Amino acid sequence: MKEDFLHYVWKFQKFEASNFKTSDGENLHIKNQGAHNLNSGPDFFNAQIELDGQLWAGNVEIHIKSSDWYAHGHETDAAYDNVILHVVWEHDAEIFRKDGSVVPTLVLKELVPKFTLVRYQKLFSKEKKWINCENDFADVNSFIIENWLERLYIERLQKKGKVLLQELEETQNHWEALLFRMLCKNFGLNINGESFFSIAKSVDFSVVKKSSPNHQNLEALLLGQAGLLDGEKEDGYFHLLKKDYEYLKRKFNLQNEGIITPLFFRLRPPNFPTIRLAQLAALYNQQDNLFSKIISLKNTSDFYTLLDITASEYWNTHYNFGVASKDSKKRITKSFINLLIINTVLPIKFCYAVQQGQDASEEILKIASEIPSEKNGIVDKFNSLKSISKAAYQSQALLQLKSEYCDKHRCLQCAIGNAIVGSGIKSIDNNVT
Repeated sequence: MKEDFLHYVWKFQKFEASNFKTSDGENLHIKNQGAHNLNSGPDFFNAQIELDGQLWAGNVEIHIKSSDWYAHGHETDAAYDNVILHVVWEHDAEIFRKDGSVVPTLVLKELVPKFTLVRYQKLFSKEKKWINCENDFADVNSFIIENWLERLYIERLQKKGKVLLQELEETQNHWEALLFRMLCKNFGLNINGESFFSIAKSVDFSVVKKSSPNHQNLEALLLGQAGLLDGEKEDGYFHLLKKDYEYLKRKFNLQNEGIITPLFFRLRPPNFPTIRLAQLAALYNQQDNLFSKIISLKNTSDFYTLLDITASEYWNTHYNFGVASKDSKKRITKSFINLLIINTVLPIKFCYAVQQGQDASEEILKIASEIPSEKNGIVDKFNSLKSISKAAYQSQALLQLKSEYCDKHRCLQCAIGNAIVGSGIKSIDNNVT
């Protein structure tokens, strides 16, 4: 038994009756269970109850045992002076206020329906599972899951927004600079994301802005800061870029000693850091005021047009310096654009709207619903339990669900877990007698 189960029972009033008696025999009627407090202090604020016809308003505290009140030191904490009801699973001690009066106690052990307790115990059984509810996930109503995934996607955007605001502060509230940092990071994908992020942070965005009109200069800047122009190679374009970079390095007093070295190992050639940085240079050479454009666009098709970029001509026959390859334009693919929209564009649009006091949730959900679901191990596993991820907002929501709820066993704060514990799921109900 855990307190979060008792929180769930109290919050959703999962009782077999509506009129109760306290441990002292007082008639208890719950008028309002209060607001769940997830921070320090009593578990539920602003509750209302009637005791023998007398109306009380205040807070509710929940414990496994009554004696936990003393074990947690609440008797000396002023934050608990306004507790009007102590809700426990087992009553093993009387609890007194400072004036000597008894804090009324409601004992839940005989009030919780057996099937609710059985569902809870099965959900948190010690049987080794990928997620606690994997045996019952497929039986949860699709409408419940769909609504929950929408909420989880917004929750994930809020979480990303906090990180973005920290970065924004570092850029002195320069949204264009923030966009450049995050685009650079996501051009590096999982393997080189941190490396590319360190490249973006190593150079002031004003330098990028000043270099962007000259495509070759901007390519030299990014590849040079990445350390990809170090050493010597038998390649004419390499030497041109290296010469440009040495000039820029002197002009802007650039340093790249702390850069995380980008990797080529285990990457497909289209994802080589040389290609991705060259494409990023092409983007900033061809699209001025990129942040303003991203904020103004509202349709997926417009983003595909905006980000339809091809690296400079040299890269048509190269993936790396000095090694010729079959002629093919190094164009940003639609699937890669989708990743940029999911991981950079939409979080920044959401964060900017919040800072401006606007609600862009509906617009962002619409865009994310037009992009196909991501494919990764977590999404594939959820889909094997129940085919639910068709669009990008759903795959993002499933990542949020796994990391913030399933892995942390926050099942009773999850709509899916609530559905399993609190409603008829056949695979569980068949075991309840």
